[in-house]
Amino acid sequence: MVTVGIVSDTHGRLPLLAYEALAASDHIIHAGDICDPGILRELETLAPVSAVLGNNDFPEYGDAVGRFAKPTIDGVRFLVAHYPRDVRIGPHGCAGVAPGDPLPEVCVHGHTHVAHITVGKEARPASLVLCPGSVSRPRGGMPPSVAFVEVESGRLIGARVEALDGAVLLEHRFR
Repeated sequence: MVTVGIVSDTHGRLPLLAYEALAASDHIIHAGDICDPGILRELETLAPVSAVLGNNDFPEYGDAVGRFAKPTIDGVRFLVAHYPRDVRIGPHGCAGVAPGDPLPEVCVHGHTHVAHITVGKEARPASLVLCPGSVSRPRGGMPPSVAFVEVESGRLIGARVEALDGAVLLEHRFR
């Protein structure tokens, strides 16, 4: 099984507890508002990183970080963008998916600073839409948080959002 750690909206600050929580990840996704290239370098000491630009980021990260990331991790297609609207797929695609492109199974966004896991009809055509919340400036009464998606051989196994103290805030297991 492969564990994908997901973080967003660090805003120039990666708390030690967030770094420690992501340490067991096999791949890390940062959904924007990084605000310091050093954060990506820190995360890369743990695992390969896929990251996107947020509204507070600039091209200081080079060509490796753009508006969208589309990693395939252990056979599962991900679409990552900072804004929720950029990962919501309608009949004509979305900003990150043009008509005819392969559809992602997992859509990840940041920006709202409010963690959520969406599955079922509201997530379609993806199987999962996820926001990890924020490790630096959470909103909506949520504590600072990170998320994890477990995949295995092209299948989604589970998704969860954890507070930095390890408490599970949201969780969904796939059959």
